[in-house]
This record gives sequence, structure tokens and C-alpha cells, in this order.
Amino acid sequence: MKVIETGIPDVKVLIPSRFDDVRGFLSETYRRSALAEAGVDMEFVQENDSLSTRKGTVRGLHLQIPPRAQAKIVRVVRGAIFDVAVDVRRGSPTFGRHVAVEITADQRNQLVVPAGFAHGFCTLEPNTHVVYKMTDYYAPDHERGIRWDDPALAIPWPVSAGDAVLSERDHSLPPLSEVTELFE
Repeated sequence: MKVIETGIPDVKVLIPSRFDDVRGFLSETYRRSALAEAGVDMEFVQENDSLSTRKGTVRGLHLQIPPRAQAKIVRVVRGAIFDVAVDVRRGSPTFGRHVAVEITADQRNQLVVPAGFAHGFCTLEPNTHVVYKMTDYYAPDHERGIRWDDPALAIPWPVSAGDAVLSERDHSLPPLSEVTELFE
């Protein structure tokens, strides 16, 4: 597995090895020991499966606060996404900054989103299927969110606000400056 550093420490892009033959291919998408050797030492307890039928669907920006914070590894099994991790650790030198990566089924790349980051994505193709592993269980009382198109974040989303497909909840999330419970 190849590990690529990004502009924010701990947010990493993973590219699993792929072995092709006449039958197709085999790819080991997760091996805890290989990731631990690369500095990504996480124990996953839940895996989610998401299908977005329309291009331009935005999910996020979501996070869980301590003590139920979640780290994630995100991959796409069909289609493509513009995937975003925003540092929401107050006092961090990269607070409010983001990493944005195109994750595709064809490239088989994955994104490591550490605890202390809000996460969201926009689908780049219809019928995009995303799978992500998490280090803690979903805990509604600890769930928070940030407005996906908060101008202060300056995320170059590939969809306009008028064309984005959003849930009612995601549409009403506050900007980062109004979120009081984050990571200290």
C-alpha cells in the first residue's frame, strides 16, 4: 500500500496495491499492520455504505465530538467524489484549513480522515457508491456539522449552491464560526 502525505499532517491518501490477471484484479483495501507501519494506527468498529444517485450530491460536513470522535478511511467502490477533510481542532496550526482530494473507483485511492476533522463529499458521477470505516460508533448526541459552503473555509466545491443536492439537515448546518462544540 502506498501512503501519500497531504498539506495537513495525519490526513493521508492511500493507494492499495492491485494485482491484475486474466480474471480481473485483486486489491487488498485494508491491512491494519501495513497502515500502522505507515503511521495510521486505527482500530475500526463500524463500516458505512452510502449510495448517492445524483451527480452533485453533497454529504457533510459532519463530525462527532469527544468522547465519541471518529476517524475514517473513505473509499469509492463505484463512481467518484470530491472528498474534503476540514481541521476543526481549536489551537491547531491548521484549524479551519482543509484537504480536498478526488477519490474514484478507477483510481482505488482512499482518504484517511483523522478524529478532529469534519468530513464531507460531493459526488462527481451519478450512482456513486462510497464505503467508509470508522473508529467509533455513530452517536447522535455527539454529532455536529458545519455548513458545506461556508465562505470562510474557501473549499472549491465542484457544484454551485443552487445545483447541489443536499439533505434538509445539511442545508441548515451553521458556519464554522458558529459551532461552539469542537475539539480543544
